[in-house]
Amino acid sequence: MLVREAKLLNGTAEQYQALDEAIRTAQFVQNKCLRYWMDNRGATKAVLYSLCKDLAKEFPFARQLNSAARQASAERAWSALSNFYRRCKNKEPRKGYPQFKKNCRSVEYKLSGWKLSPDGMSITFTDGFNAGTFALYCNGEARHHILNSKINRVRVIRRANGYYAQFCLDVERKEQGEYTGNVIGIDLGWKAFYTDQNGNSVECPKFLRRSERRLKQHQRRLSQYREEYTTSLAL
Repeated sequence: MLVREAKLLNGTAEQYQALDEAIRTAQFVQNKCLRYWMDNRGATKAVLYSLCKDLAKEFPFARQLNSAARQASAERAWSALSNFYRRCKNKEPRKGYPQFKKNCRSVEYKLSGWKLSPDGMSITFTDGFNAGTFALYCNGEARHHILNSKINRVRVIRRANGYYAQFCLDVERKEQGEYTGNVIGIDLGWKAFYTDQNGNSVECPKFLRRSERRLKQHQRRLSQYREEYTTSLAL
């Protein structure tokens, strides 16, 4: 499985509002499945799937969401339940009782409810919410993978800086290597990242130290800017 992400651009306020409605509906379905499990202990995954059909008949807004997207929301609820069962079976101290979603930020489509353009430059959502067509902004490598791989799922995510589409691709990763037959022992340490049996060592990355030095540089620039700004106001 390979995940490639693209930002959804050139949409109107009504289109983004439609995406918000789809996300809220997915949250509603997920919470309804969890509520059904609480009221009917022993409910299985198949029962939660059938509950999605009943919700579509009972609530008109739930019918607007694609049927596969409703099933994906039920799968999310069942994933939390199966993890809870597993922790109870293993007698772990923290069971992680499933909780209702209060601020869901994504909705997941399977093979329907969306349509990708032949050139991979745009995507159209075709479910009942009529979100319409959005431009896809990503690099060339991600677009190449999206166009030349089988797409299993499309996940729409709302973030602080906009809306994104994640493409879950059916890709098997293979790395070719040459087997030399030599076996080398390594030892991890504090002074060096690792040292092998031949005496070769690799330095530690020290990401934190680099970030601290960069932060100090920005703080000095900010302090200098404040002094210049204060001096200009005094004059």
